[in-house]
Amino acid sequence: MKYLTIIFRSVFFYILIVFVYKIMGKREVGELSIVDLIVSLFIAELVAISIENYKESFLISFVPIVILVSLQILSSKISLKSKKVRDVLDGKPSVIINRGKINFKEMLKQRYNIDDLLSQLRNQSVKSIEEVDYAILETNGKLSIFKKSESDNKYPIPVIINGIIDEETLVQIKKSKNWIRKQLDKQNVILNNIFYCFYQDNSLYIIEKDKIN
Repeated sequence: MKYLTIIFRSVFFYILIVFVYKIMGKREVGELSIVDLIVSLFIAELVAISIENYKESFLISFVPIVILVSLQILSSKISLKSKKVRDVLDGKPSVIINRGKINFKEMLKQRYNIDDLLSQLRNQSVKSIEEVDYAILETNGKLSIFKKSESDNKYPIPVIINGIIDEETLVQIKKSKNWIRKQLDKQNVILNNIFYCFYQDNSLYIIEKDKIN
């Protein structure tokens, strides 16, 4: 009876976790956000406890899992609508190399040392920092690299998301809010109606909310 209970719980929680991750819409582990990773660790621990303590009701683990998944889905929906919440939960990408120059201030802020940088450059077959035009530390810990020979200083930089201007990006591209407003006026676009806008080659490219299918 003991082994049947363990087998039943193992199969049950296996099916439950597959179902849970389908709902959460997860990708590969390396792409999980901090919140997603925490939820995943909690679920793994709760499942292990339930299988080990087979004499206890499986609801002791099942109920917390349902609560955690519900909170995760709720936070994801709120994050889609609020950049501030999204920045708090997931963090923001950090520019580690900007136009060939290392941003030591940002590295210190992210507690990201030179060995980390060199290691991730090597993992992407980059021999020297001198080859890099831009390097961005993503919220999942991966380093996105744009080589000088590839980017030619023209890679797209997000400036407006869901009607909110990213002021840090403006500093990076050396532009002002006034410049943004003038560009929007030229294209006859309202700020609040912008779903996504990126800066590339000294121009703004805009996707409006009411034009999304």
